[in-house]
Amino acid sequence: MKLDISTIDKNFMQGSVYESAELVWKSVLEEPFEIRGLAVKEGEKFWRLPEKLLPVCSDGVNVLAKHTAGGRVRFIVKNTSRIALRCESLNSGMMSHMPLTGSAGVDVYVNGEFRQAIRPANDQGGYFEGEVRIIPAIPKTAKVEINLPLYNGIKRLFVGVDKTAELLAPKPYRVDEPVVFYGSSITQGGCASRPGNSYQGFLCRWLNADHINLGFSGNAKGEKEIAEYIASLKMSAFVYDYDHNAPNVDHLKATHERFFKTIREAQPLLPVVIVPKPDCDNDRSDTEKRLNVITATYRNALESGDKNVYFVDGRKLFGASDRDACTVDRSHPNDLGFYRMAKAIYPVLKQALKNAGRL
Repeated sequence: MKLDISTIDKNFMQGSVYESAELVWKSVLEEPFEIRGLAVKEGEKFWRLPEKLLPVCSDGVNVLAKHTAGGRVRFIVKNTSRIALRCESLNSGMMSHMPLTGSAGVDVYVNGEFRQAIRPANDQGGYFEGEVRIIPAIPKTAKVEINLPLYNGIKRLFVGVDKTAELLAPKPYRVDEPVVFYGSSITQGGCASRPGNSYQGFLCRWLNADHINLGFSGNAKGEKEIAEYIASLKMSAFVYDYDHNAPNVDHLKATHERFFKTIREAQPLLPVVIVPKPDCDNDRSDTEKRLNVITATYRNALESGDKNVYFVDGRKLFGASDRDACTVDRSHPNDLGFYRMAKAIYPVLKQALKNAGRL
């Protein structure tokens, strides 16, 4: 007999909203809400790449560009006892090795502190709702940030607050031009338990920085078109770690330095942080070959006089001890793995932003 654990432990119940005549609902497409991290945000389209780029991308990127990894809804609110959410996502987001809270759910931060994860039930399809209780009511302004699903997209998202509440536009980030991340499923956020625990989530909260997540699970392969698109973006720094998706070492050799040069030619002073894959213990021979390709890109840049290129050794991202506890499947990080990745990348990215006068 299949057991629904929520019938014997109420802490496992999927969220719902207590209806009240005092609750006012608004679409996140309305003012004063601000949506960050997405290229398209209109109608039922919340996409990470512009529509005009999709025809030249692979079928996989076309699907994954509609996942909202790195997307955030921001606003300021005061005088409310709760923040309620109603969301319709593209699908149920079921994955065998990643919690629904991360793949298809959202998480809510109030004044920089995690308050609640809201997710669909296993059999609920694409609709879910929930609320964050704030007791006592917020007497002053509070900053709210909602992180959108990592491995799913959304069609609609509504925020509900008390009738007495006042909604205001958010303040800019300290680093308001985004840090752009490009890479594999690890970059996209697999397999964080909730969206705010991707490594970019940790990094950019610590830095108070905006970011764009262009991780494409199994489909980031250093394509010229994606490099040219990223090179056209206004950004404060660029971090790339797509080597996991390169089919082989020869492919990586043919694309890695070319990708870097495309970015550098367009933006000569942009800080670029090169990060090899973190799960280096599975095939150490292949890891070493890939690492040689990546370090060659870095060394060649330094030898050419580039003072804005940085390197983080992927072999050190999971730390020295209990490395096997950092993934769900010897590849995709769990929350511990993402936290350790962020801790290793943070000082390098922070220094890069400082050196460039962006922090």
